Amino acid sequence: MNDCRQAHFFFAVSLPEEVKLILREQCERMRTDMSFKKWVHHEDYHITLAFLGAATAEKLNTAVETIKKNIQETHEFNAVIQHFGTFGKADSPRILWADLQHNEQLISLRNQVFSGCLSAGFQLETRPFTPHITLARKWSTEEHFIEGGKYFDEGLSFMVNEVVLYRTHLDQIPKYEKIAIIPLTNE
Repeated sequence: MNDCRQAHFFFAVSLPEEVKLILREQCERMRTDMSFKKWVHHEDYHITLAFLGAATAEKLNTAVETIKKNIQETHEFNAVIQHFGTFGKADSPRILWADLQHNEQLISLRNQVFSGCLSAGFQLETRPFTPHITLARKWSTEEHFIEGGKYFDEGLSFMVNEVVLYRTHLDQIPKYEKIAIIPLTNE
């Protein structure tokens, strides 16, 4: 983890490739109805658990080791993407996202990761955890946003089986690089 101080890092749940591809297909359909300036590359879809910002390699290694200990007894579990929503003004949203069905195991995992990051010396955001997958950013027209049709007939289910430390590369697409992978137990 060289040259860590200029980069930004975060811990997240990665998504299986097949789920990323299904979400990409949904986004392609939505693009015709929705004028967002930036659509997230499908390889960058994830569920953020803790945003760290810039960090030293030592601090990142400490966080990874602490989180490994915190989640060593955590079993993989099922999660369900249920619908799409927005953050920001109703008529010109900042973010288009995919929402997840309420899941106590995901909340517990996030709390264990969050605690590990705090123990490693990170100062983290304190706003409530709202698990979601960012799909697009910045409404880009003067026209008012009107929520489109329903894009999922039923939930999209997947297994949560790892926590990943990602590094952000602002000058690349896709822009997130996996730095460390912490698997959940499957026993």
